[in-house]
Amino acid sequence: MSEAVSRRCAMRLLGAMGAALGTGGCVAAVPPGEVPRTAPATAAAAPAGARPGSTARIDVLLERLTLEEKTALLHGGRDPAPLGQAGYLPGVPRLGIPALRLADGPAGVRVARPATALPAPVMLASAFDPALAREYGRVIGREGRALGQDVLLSPMANLIRTPYAGRNFETFAEDPRLTADLVAETVRGIQDEGLIATVKHFALGNQEQGRDTVDVVAAEQTLHETELRGFEAAVAAGAGAVMGAYNKVNGTYACENKPLLDELLRGRWGFGGWVMSDWDAAHSTVAAIGAGLDMEMPGGTHFGGSLQEAVRGGSVHEDTVDLAVRRILATMDRFGLLAAHPPARPARDAAAGARVARRVATAGAVLLHNEHATLPLTGAAARSIAVIGPTGRVPFVSGGGSAHVVPDKALSPLDAIRQRAGNGSTVLHALGEDLYGRPLPAKLLTPAADLDERRVDAGRSWSHEGEFTLTADDEWTLLVHYTGKRPGVRLDGEELFPIRQGVAEYFAGGLVGRAPDGLAVRRRTLALTAGTHRLAVFAEGGDKGQRFRLRHTTKATRAADLAEAVKTAEQARSVVLFAYEDATEGTDRTSLGLPGGQARLIEAVAAANPRTAVVLNTSSSTTMPWLSRTGAVLQMYYPGQEGAAATADILFGDVDPGGRLTQTFPADEHATPVAGDPLRYPGVGGRQEYTEGIHVGHRWYDAQQVAPLFPFGHGLSYTTWEYEKLSVRPERGGLRVEFTVRNTGRRKGTEVAQVYVGPSAELKLDQPVRALAGYRRLTLEPGEAQQVVLDVDARALSSWDPERHAWVLGSGRREVFAGRSSRELHLTAKAVVNSR
Repeated sequence: MSEAVSRRCAMRLLGAMGAALGTGGCVAAVPPGEVPRTAPATAAAAPAGARPGSTARIDVLLERLTLEEKTALLHGGRDPAPLGQAGYLPGVPRLGIPALRLADGPAGVRVARPATALPAPVMLASAFDPALAREYGRVIGREGRALGQDVLLSPMANLIRTPYAGRNFETFAEDPRLTADLVAETVRGIQDEGLIATVKHFALGNQEQGRDTVDVVAAEQTLHETELRGFEAAVAAGAGAVMGAYNKVNGTYACENKPLLDELLRGRWGFGGWVMSDWDAAHSTVAAIGAGLDMEMPGGTHFGGSLQEAVRGGSVHEDTVDLAVRRILATMDRFGLLAAHPPARPARDAAAGARVARRVATAGAVLLHNEHATLPLTGAAARSIAVIGPTGRVPFVSGGGSAHVVPDKALSPLDAIRQRAGNGSTVLHALGEDLYGRPLPAKLLTPAADLDERRVDAGRSWSHEGEFTLTADDEWTLLVHYTGKRPGVRLDGEELFPIRQGVAEYFAGGLVGRAPDGLAVRRRTLALTAGTHRLAVFAEGGDKGQRFRLRHTTKATRAADLAEAVKTAEQARSVVLFAYEDATEGTDRTSLGLPGGQARLIEAVAAANPRTAVVLNTSSSTTMPWLSRTGAVLQMYYPGQEGAAATADILFGDVDPGGRLTQTFPADEHATPVAGDPLRYPGVGGRQEYTEGIHVGHRWYDAQQVAPLFPFGHGLSYTTWEYEKLSVRPERGGLRVEFTVRNTGRRKGTEVAQVYVGPSAELKLDQPVRALAGYRRLTLEPGEAQQVVLDVDARALSSWDPERHAWVLGSGRREVFAGRSSRELHLTAKAVVNSR
């Protein structure tokens, strides 16, 4: 159950005190209820080439800056030499204050030039390896600096609260503890290389639907025990910047929310960097800067001329402007950007980035299902393979939106499998589903027109109008591919591809939004009736000229693709079927099932060949009504530029699948933490309530006794494991947990040992049935055993008390669990947690 939230409580809850986070369950925490005695973030361990800011230097600059120059440092502007980045902050050249370039970067640096496309953060998280998260951050940090950037708009610390959220692949986990550990190390890695990290979206930015306006209401205990953990960890790790979310938090927009920005972030956590708005997320001048927003992006609607007028009119004191400028300059100085000789930019090391990308993709690969030793592919099964699915031939590198990265190169899974299978093997391919359409027959229209590979010269236009006749009802998908301004396509008088509102116009997905040869793609599926239809096309060449094509699929083409896939599957000993779901910023998912006809494709192929392994390139949890018909299911998320090679590594058993789920996969769409309650998601009348309270993710499934399809922490191995000898004892204000993990199989393998703690009977607060308290990633040889020692710190044993506005220790007898997932806990023991 969750506590009710009054308006008065909502205003004070964010100002409550937070204690410093431990990491990985292995370090001592600040005693519950005590103020953390840590230096502000500006005094955190400096990255290479950085040092704490000089107060005297900043004082001199502030004295010399005019009001116009100060406000110019508080909002984005036009880049005179853009590099394809997300934002630009003009500097003040006369005072030696350089400009800043700000790039998107959850999975690599998103600029015009190629960069290492790393696996999506959710795949990184599946490795349960904070040290690997730091390496991941360092690749992005180095490349950001090498590619002319100063600030990275990453990492994303929001929890995976609903499986429908369109950006789940950009974040880490449904679990607050795991998220906090990985966010902290990613921040450290980015800033090790001298790039300023920006943790986002502060706070409760957990969905795309209605994100600009929704009022997210969450109680005090819920906030501190769930969503805020990752942001607090980022601050403790020294993050240079924080990005405010689009949504409202308890009635007030996040970017003008004083309890959130001033009282909690700065006053209680000691954050010393600057707060920027998400792009166009600022809604005011006086309220926003007074609440603690320092920078408006990407322009100056509220913090440009309006802010100057507010200062001159007396509604904003110039000291408030100075404070915002000071925070930005101090952070720049901390990273050496105000020095006479700023740190030199490194050369990009593409080969090193590719190596880390492959390591992350193999480490985060999750084997969900494996019957009758379908995987790994060995012997005859490895020499006769059918690769089926469009993403078998077209590499699916990354999701859409601000996380999309253009790599130097990306091999297709089909090519990687052929290379690994080697000479003497037969690797066939069938499309299964046509993502990009077939050309319209030239004689379809009357008068006839070839609508494939049309070119329109600069300054010219081209149009055609004709009719076609269908002899029976049909379902068509019409697709337009284009290089310039999107052509107009009207069917029976209706424009099929109108300009969409906001980011939906620009973010069309990482796979389906662009053809393999680089042309932008838009699609529309229509039920067409028998009879005559009128089609009109109009295209403009613009300044540079363009080419475009109009393509389609029909019931007949889809049936032909399915039949070809079944025939190909019958001809091979093994099938590797690649399935996809293309998520993007700006849009939430409408279903947890695979899109299009993929479910039918999997069922038909698996019926033809039961040795079918399904590889999922999906963003988040997926329902699988076809699961029992398949031999294996491998979750590869969006695996980055090295995803094809990493997939082959796992399929052929060169690497043990060491990933574990960081989110619960529901058995069906009616059994999720937000199912059946529109107030929880997507909200009612612009208001959303986190009435699940602290029971986010796997905690909800445990509290409601709902069986998932696959639980949090789940993942199979190619070897077998045994847990034994669990002991628990009080230690340093927490608990020391010891147990042994043994590889009992015949192969080297990787295991993620997990520790959970049960509730305290002495604590009269809502508590999880089990909460993740620690974990350890192990790689062991056949027969090898290792003793695991985990210190469960006071924070992991505490709950947030909304009456005391503090963490309180759950003392008394506590149950401790150790095992392979949140639902596969081999060992249990009890120990007494001593009160202080």
